[in-house]
Amino acid sequence: MRSKNELLKKIEDGYPKFSKGQKKLADFIRLDYDKAAFLTAARMGEEVGVSESTVVRFAMALGYDGYPEFQRALGEMVRMKLNSIQRMEVTYGRISQGEILATVLHSDIEKIKLTMEAIDHETFETAVNVILNARRIYVIGIRSCAPLASFLCFYLHLVCDNVIEVNTSSPSEIFEQMIRINEEDVIIGISFPRYSMRTLKALEYASNRKAKVITLTDSVHSPMTIYSSCNLIARSDMASIVDSLVAPLSVVNALVVSLCMKKQKEVITTLETLEEIWDEYQVYNKDELNMVGDKMEMPGARELSGEQEEAAQTEEEKYE
Repeated sequence: MRSKNELLKKIEDGYPKFSKGQKKLADFIRLDYDKAAFLTAARMGEEVGVSESTVVRFAMALGYDGYPEFQRALGEMVRMKLNSIQRMEVTYGRISQGEILATVLHSDIEKIKLTMEAIDHETFETAVNVILNARRIYVIGIRSCAPLASFLCFYLHLVCDNVIEVNTSSPSEIFEQMIRINEEDVIIGISFPRYSMRTLKALEYASNRKAKVITLTDSVHSPMTIYSSCNLIARSDMASIVDSLVAPLSVVNALVVSLCMKKQKEVITTLETLEEIWDEYQVYNKDELNMVGDKMEMPGARELSGEQEEAAQTEEEKYE
């Protein structure tokens, strides 16, 4: 909400000094900033009836370096305002059905590029070290962020002891699972617009218990940063019914790889032990399909004989 208030306040404060064209732009943005956020400078000029250069000068008069920075501020306002239905309408009003695949993929690529350029490497290293030194690691992500939390926990188990994925089916269960969190622990909170109040409350509780707090979110203005001094910022601002979580997932991958590199011996030992367990208990024998050349190999079939072997062969032929 702070981004929205800051931009509108700039417009309100500067309005008396604006030129006639700038006042037209100010009125347009105050009424239709959800639309304005998706317009180029030239297109906005056409909508309002001013030149492209007037639009650019207006952005700079508000204190922005140029139109792109101004447009990002508008986008921040839109993310805080639009609900899912409105976001879908805005997106599908801008692109045709035949352009969706390319548009979404290019947008995801852009989010990764922007994340790579903006993320603070010192903060990233701090997060890695905090996780390595924590007694217990709590991870929380709700709604669309839940898969990111689960993915992170899956790989953290290979590197660290006492990893706890906080179950989020009810607010009471969150605090029950975190009842023993203290200054020796860390919690990783993952939240993107529309932000989760349950995640925020979990971070508040952890902070009050002196636990270290790491956030993975989309902006320094995110409410998730209130209780955290270690904020990993990943861009996720596609204005559609589906938020782009590609860049956040890349940051999660980087965290896991960095942790593994710092604990190579332990990770190798863990993987070797797991391979032995999988072989001993035939975990993947009937659950894994391997390609050998241009044929599909079913590991369990080699251990069968007689009628069982024939049945396995028949099953294999279904996939050829």
